[in-house]
Amino acid sequence: MITAENLTFSYRGNPTPALNDLSFTIPKGELVCLCGTNGSGKSTLFSLLAGLQTPSAGELSVGAISAKGNEQQLRAQSALVLQDADLQIIGATVAEDMMLAFPANDAEAETTCRVMAERFSLLDHWDSPVHALSYGQKRKLCLAVSLLSTPSILLLDEPFSGLDYPAMLEMRSIMKANKELGLTQIVSVHDLEPVIDLADSMIVLHLGELKGTGSPEHLLGSLLEYGIRPPYSWLRKHTISPWG
Repeated sequence: MITAENLTFSYRGNPTPALNDLSFTIPKGELVCLCGTNGSGKSTLFSLLAGLQTPSAGELSVGAISAKGNEQQLRAQSALVLQDADLQIIGATVAEDMMLAFPANDAEAETTCRVMAERFSLLDHWDSPVHALSYGQKRKLCLAVSLLSTPSILLLDEPFSGLDYPAMLEMRSIMKANKELGLTQIVSVHDLEPVIDLADSMIVLHLGELKGTGSPEHLLGSLLEYGIRPPYSWLRKHTISPWG
């Protein structure tokens, strides 16, 4: 479970908090849509959940781990997948990128990585240079690497951005599989359409403040007030329809 109580964060030199007095709870295994316009605080919240920043005030905890003073432990529990895969890929090939966290010539680790590569349809590209991968394949490589550490939280920053329709469907399948495995997923999106029917709940941010948390059915009607376009399926008939 993720719990925030009066969570506040300010960047050095900026008197205006990037996040101000946020309180929410995310049960284990939920898929949560984190939405808000640019500058709403989504990236800052991700950096706190990933253990990259420390709260200025209030509390943030993942399970029994408090974010304050336990950033290294929090980083071991959270996996952040960036929107731009090229910023996250380090290895020259798929194999090298997946094996970077393991000792060289570790046969057991290679088997584990190959199994993960197969899950993400990357095994046929095991020795391929990463620059030869498509945008969607690079995104899947980042996801595969992030899951090798068996995190309890997966943070996905705009996972559908730049993907074609088949790749978007594949990303949805990955999210569904993660849900079945009980993995907590927080998905930051501008376009809710591809993921809203999978979401258990939403967190709505605006100018660093929490404007809503709860079920999509409860919150979709208020999104336009904060500059967020509701999904077309809801606008069309004020209900959530499966996307695909």
